Amino acid sequence: MIANLVGRIYAFLLGLLIRWGLPRPVFDFGAMIVAGFVVAIFIALVVLYLIWMERKVSAHIQQRFGPMWTGWHGWLQTIADAVKLLMKEDLTPTNVDKAVFLTAPFVVFVPSIMAYLVIPFSATWIVRDLNIGILYIFAITTLVVIAILMGGWSSNNKYSLLGGMRTAAQIISYEVPLVLSILGVVMLSGTLSMNGIVQAQGKWPWQWYWLPQILGFLIYVTAATAEVNRTPFDLPEGESELVAGFNTEYSGMKFAMFFLAEFANMFLVAAIATTLFLGGWQPFTGLLGFICFMIKSMAVVWLLMVFRWTYPRLRVDQLMDFGWKILVPLSFVNLFATSLIMVLRK
Repeated sequence: MIANLVGRIYAFLLGLLIRWGLPRPVFDFGAMIVAGFVVAIFIALVVLYLIWMERKVSAHIQQRFGPMWTGWHGWLQTIADAVKLLMKEDLTPTNVDKAVFLTAPFVVFVPSIMAYLVIPFSATWIVRDLNIGILYIFAITTLVVIAILMGGWSSNNKYSLLGGMRTAAQIISYEVPLVLSILGVVMLSGTLSMNGIVQAQGKWPWQWYWLPQILGFLIYVTAATAEVNRTPFDLPEGESELVAGFNTEYSGMKFAMFFLAEFANMFLVAAIATTLFLGGWQPFTGLLGFICFMIKSMAVVWLLMVFRWTYPRLRVDQLMDFGWKILVPLSFVNLFATSLIMVLRK
């Protein structure tokens, strides 16, 4: 209903402005700016909630208090922290490469916003249903590693540089099994469209791809955990070794943008898992479909948070060995098994 209302408003304004002589490309550009603004607000709200949720999950697992006093059950604590970061002095060290140093926080956050444009929150709640949606997401999110390298390299700090190089090695390594894990889903659905993949799965849990692609789903969740630098794969930010990793020299809002991008990417990989393996917005549509999608995505986020506060950090050699010697071979096994099953069914 809301999507139909938005469509009617769009059609009305378009017709009105064309009669006034406004070119169609100008109107479409303005519509894209508005859509991007709405997505940015949604991401900011989700990130604020996820930070509060992370504190609560860690508190329950470690049997200690999380935020309790600032608002009911501490729900205002994250907002207070955001205000603090806005007011905090933004320092730039003397010997950094300023152009690259100042650009990196923006480069790391923009791909996160762009990737959300093809996420189908409901049957019609999607900014743009590209026919290469999943390919677009992986192409865009690859830019994150460039931004992290920019931050580590330009900081003129050995800990930042080491954290940036670790990030590059980790993300490049784990992107291989991550991409291979979704090829089975693409083969079964016969499309790269995110909405098309959801519609190909059917309405009920036993029809969703988590069941025939259980190995791919497990590989995806594991590789995605490494992609977003979450424990036990948080070597780029290892406090015991690298102070704070690639963002050691950042403060104020520049640090906050790296922090926000991490949580935005965590929800993004959860939303992708929901779309590819858990039926997306199925079995509902409209507002109920959006609620169903959010519940599934938050469940995946909760799983990633439990991983962080349960398992110890791996060593660098263990991290790389696990990716190349275990996840990559298992990804090819899943791909071969899916191909064999599809051939035998014909």
